[in-house]
Amino acid sequence: MKTTILEACTDCVQSAINAQKGGADRIELCSNLVIGGLTPGKALFDLVKRYTDIKTRVLLRPRYGDYCYNQYEFEQLKEEVQMYCEMGADGVVIGMLNPDGTLDTERMAELIKAAGNKEKALHRAFDVCIDPMKALEEAIDLGFDTILTSGQKETAWEGKEMLKALQEKSAGRIEILAASGIGAESIEKLLPYTGITSYHMSGKIVVDSMMKYRKEGIGLGLSERGDYALWQTSEEEIVKAVKVLVSVHSRVNHFAD
Repeated sequence: MKTTILEACTDCVQSAINAQKGGADRIELCSNLVIGGLTPGKALFDLVKRYTDIKTRVLLRPRYGDYCYNQYEFEQLKEEVQMYCEMGADGVVIGMLNPDGTLDTERMAELIKAAGNKEKALHRAFDVCIDPMKALEEAIDLGFDTILTSGQKETAWEGKEMLKALQEKSAGRIEILAASGIGAESIEKLLPYTGITSYHMSGKIVVDSMMKYRKEGIGLGLSERGDYALWQTSEEEIVKAVKVLVSVHSRVNHFAD
């Protein structure tokens, strides 16, 4: 049984292909990673399934911003859970909060039920909840398989104390998936410190657009310059992270024995 997991967060077909070639164990598929990731389209999901055979979880986030959703957004989430599970997703990545910062356990229970026997991950709504230790137990009780978290800090290394505490308290009952600022260097430090063996990274690099003609003085998105800078998962970054993860895990286990 494999005891380490490297998950790549991807928002295009090429990134998914690169993640698989690099040796990632699974991907989290989304759109608009530049703003933290939103629900991907059906066509993107279909193409990723066509051109890869990597395990795929789908991020379901109806809009940019916080995780306190109105009834319409909740209905959208519920339909998307059902749709992607029927389309063959291996799992869904979801999360909802109440206005007071607690987990919206009542409505998330409906999403969990809709996902059936598919894998369920609680996304980084966890990182902005009011009581992470209580939320950990609630996530386990709800039936989540994974909590994606940076330890309630901007990066996983900054949140290492919380990550260590979550890993110890979870005691194997749920996967703690460390995220934010993850790469070969951070894994090498985080694994022996926290004991966490599952990591989530984009492995992104900036790829220049194929466009030769570039109209000056007008921006189509983030900025005039940003329109021609594309983010893409790097196969090489994934390869490096996988090698370090396996190597450090083996070394830590050796010393533990």
